[in-house]
Amino acid sequence: MSCTAAVSNERTKQYGSAADALADVLTDGITIAVGGFGLSGNPNDLIEAVRDSGVRDLTIVSNNMGVDGKGLGLLLENRQVRKVIASYVGENKLFAQQYLDGELEVEFAPQGTLAERMRAGGAGIPAFYTATGVGTPVAEGKPHAEFDGRTYVQERGIVADLALVHAHTADRAGNLVYRKTSRNFNPLVATCGRVCVAETEVLLDGYVDPDLVITPGVFVDRLVVARERVKEIEKLTVRPRAGAEA
Repeated sequence: MSCTAAVSNERTKQYGSAADALADVLTDGITIAVGGFGLSGNPNDLIEAVRDSGVRDLTIVSNNMGVDGKGLGLLLENRQVRKVIASYVGENKLFAQQYLDGELEVEFAPQGTLAERMRAGGAGIPAFYTATGVGTPVAEGKPHAEFDGRTYVQERGIVADLALVHAHTADRAGNLVYRKTSRNFNPLVATCGRVCVAETEVLLDGYVDPDLVITPGVFVDRLVVARERVKEIEKLTVRPRAGAEA
């Protein structure tokens, strides 16, 4: 997983805590892109640091808003979010209530479109055209164009003020490796923030093997070691054991 050479102190991006890493970048009204899918791959330490900071009027860009009391649901509970850009929010009752009560502005995007909007923002592409959503409410009010006899809708790239991601392994230069499905939106989020802060479960003394790097350290500005915690399961489904009824 790692090369033997140690990362020099001058090049380290490590901070002592999530609160320290975010202290001078959190202000009211900023846009924060957050990795995760359901409760998998959530940067929980960083989310909790945002909650504890008390900043308000946030725009959150994420696939979803966690669930009640977990993940990004913590920011909803604390009434810190003004707008959400997401593809799915069906597991959060508080989210639905705040939306219906007019407390929360919501911009829905098809999941693949949301992913591409973040990728485009990270790549310096201000807008692109897609056929997804044409003829539906998500395309209303957006420019349309025809290419090769088919109608497409214009979608804007997303550039966030701050990106929060969760990695499994990192080195002090900020190179990141994700674990299995926890990878999800995290690599896209990492590229689209003007400032990217990553939390990692494992921090190496040496460098990550270049062949294994998923997010290069050039995209990562700050790094913290995530505290150990029980990983939440959004929905636990099990089969009855054979013979259990006997």
